[in-house]
Amino acid sequence: MTPTEYEYLRKFLRDHSGLDLSADKQYLIESRLLPLARKAGLSGITELVQKLQGLGSRALATSVVEAMTTNETFFFRDKVPFDHFRDTIMPEVLKARAGRRSLRIWCAAGSTGQEPYSLAMCLKEMGAVLTGWRVEIIATDLSQEVLEKAKAGIYSQFEVQRGLPIQMLVKHFKQIGETWQINPELRAMIQHRQLNLLHDFAQLGTFDVIFCRNVLIYFDQDTKINIFNRLARQIEADGFLVLGAAETVVGLTDAFRPIAERRGLYKPNDGRVAAGRPALAGAAPRMAAIAGL
Repeated sequence: MTPTEYEYLRKFLRDHSGLDLSADKQYLIESRLLPLARKAGLSGITELVQKLQGLGSRALATSVVEAMTTNETFFFRDKVPFDHFRDTIMPEVLKARAGRRSLRIWCAAGSTGQEPYSLAMCLKEMGAVLTGWRVEIIATDLSQEVLEKAKAGIYSQFEVQRGLPIQMLVKHFKQIGETWQINPELRAMIQHRQLNLLHDFAQLGTFDVIFCRNVLIYFDQDTKINIFNRLARQIEADGFLVLGAAETVVGLTDAFRPIAERRGLYKPNDGRVAAGRPALAGAAPRMAAIAGL
């Protein structure tokens, strides 16, 4: 790969997915894209770049972006955010929404479904408390392929062993051969949609809770700021934003404030960013974990 080709691919990935690769990640692109090029019948990176620069390469462009993402996720990942959900978020939401009895949650990096299904299990475990409530969980992702897996709700033995308590496995899953499928009742709680965080997401409406974990760490600072400010316009004034352990709004935006002694948990500030600010251009939703960064 020539320096010119690497710079083209860095810009391509940044524009299409938000992924901000440093100058020393050439090895990562080569390891991910050489197999893709050969599978597509191309001689190597040079011909791949030529195809991307040509017309009618949308399918190839999608494959390139997806090849650079690793959908690293598992049930109840990091545990703490789900403790916050049960112990801090839901008690407040139940009290604040008692009049309208409705709840909207957005998983902005839903991947293969483990996070939204973990939230659905948390809600199911609350039992009669939510009787009569209308609950919506919207899960979005960059990859249509992983969204299809999430919709099916079928996981390997290895996947259900990662973070999922055995009592929840027995209660909420059905074994199918060597795999496990989450129950239809829980699958029906999730709406899976393909979405680009770099694009306008106002059409999703407003939410009481937004989970946007382990995705913004791969964006440059300006992109993070833009997305935080737009998230602030999609969250209720008394809602909650949940970020990953390595992510923060501090020093980037005053649209949210951290909640003391609740790592990764934020509330919107009064006087949030004005709704007229333009959205960032780009092309691709969720940025899954990037291996090796």
